[in-house]
Amino acid sequence: MTPVDWVIGARGLLGSAVVRSLSLRGTPAWRGPVIRWGGPEAEDDLRAGVEHLVAHAGDRPWRVFWCAGVGVTGSSAASLHTEVARFESLLAAIAALPPEVRERGLLFVASSAGAMYAGSHGAPFDESTPPHPLGDYGLAKQEIERAAERFAAGASVRCVVGRIANLYGPGQSLAKPQGLISHLCRAHVRRTPLSVYVPLDTLRDYIFVDDCAALVLATCERLVQEPTGAYRMKVLASGRSVSIGALLGEFRRVVGRRPEIVMGSSPVSALQSRDLRMRSTVWPDLDQRASTNLADGIARTLQGIRLTMAVAS
Repeated sequence: MTPVDWVIGARGLLGSAVVRSLSLRGTPAWRGPVIRWGGPEAEDDLRAGVEHLVAHAGDRPWRVFWCAGVGVTGSSAASLHTEVARFESLLAAIAALPPEVRERGLLFVASSAGAMYAGSHGAPFDESTPPHPLGDYGLAKQEIERAAERFAAGASVRCVVGRIANLYGPGQSLAKPQGLISHLCRAHVRRTPLSVYVPLDTLRDYIFVDDCAALVLATCERLVQEPTGAYRMKVLASGRSVSIGALLGEFRRVVGRRPEIVMGSSPVSALQSRDLRMRSTVWPDLDQRASTNLADGIARTLQGIRLTMAVAS
């Protein structure tokens, strides 16, 4: 039976890709209520959304994709605490549903592999690597993951956490101080220099957003085969790491000229690991979906940013 899907954070980079992927499958996401993220009303909106979702689903299974959150490495502890509280209000709303309704449900939670492994050692990191978050952002992600694990067991709802590597692609918010590839593309279009705050030998795993969305859906479909209350955590990555220096070289090959880079320093750099190679040992057969090569991903991101900037002008 086809599930009813609610993507929370549907306008963000990952959320919009999940919506696209569902539409391509012929199962458009359910249009939930507008979440008033700017104030305390957000928690009421999330609770109302859960009620409306299950009413719309009827006897069908339902899935919630938590792709929300505007926090970054340098975000304040207060703003990150608010994000955790909003997530916990969603869990409380689902936990309040009747048992027979909860058992038909599934929750996907987007987390950050970079935040969880920021202080870890022994790359490449996988699901068995002890997490070692640094700073308030990483600690907030850890709180969310722990809340999700407790919730799955207590509410008898299948739940999977996706620890996502460096996500990139068209639609990434350029207002955030993250997303090197997107910021490189904007600097290229504007013909302005871009500051880089980590060493050029820093290793990252870049996963194209549409590949990640396909992995998210495949992971959820695999989880349905497990008992109610099952909890899984999976690293969502390309499995291919590249240094910042190599990325700049690939960018030059795609666009035809060398990007203008200014090496700088930032207090946030202390919260960034030099080596963030990733791999997944949980359902590794699903990882073939991360097939977009870096050159193609850069080209598609650049095209998207050109279109966005043209519309804005």
